[in-house]
Amino acid sequence: MELPKLSIEDLKKIKEREMARMTLREGEHRAKIVVHMGTCGIAAGARKVMEAFLEAVTESGARDVVVTQSGCAGLCNREPMATVEIVEKAPVKYVDLNPEKAKRIFQEHIQGGQVVEEYALGRGSESTAG
Repeated sequence: MELPKLSIEDLKKIKEREMARMTLREGEHRAKIVVHMGTCGIAAGARKVMEAFLEAVTESGARDVVVTQSGCAGLCNREPMATVEIVEKAPVKYVDLNPEKAKRIFQEHIQGGQVVEEYALGRGSESTAG
């Protein structure tokens, strides 16, 4: 099997794309998207959901949205899942996601400020405080 040959321009584009993605995972932010990437999430399609969120952020040009990952959230039968955290708002956990739902969540919740109720499992953080 012969591998495709890459030019210097191809390598520069790959570098720029990956640097932009790294920027999306770090730094100051107004909103944070956490995709749950435990083995159950990955098996259910969480990688495609993560890619959809990254593409939506990149395409929008947003510089104040961070996309990151975590492990299993404990509801394996509802994977793929993501939690959206907007500064000074209660986090919202979304379940049974796919790339199309992820893009809608980005557009309506992250950009528009409206929770997509039909995909949301709940709001707020889990706590052990009584």
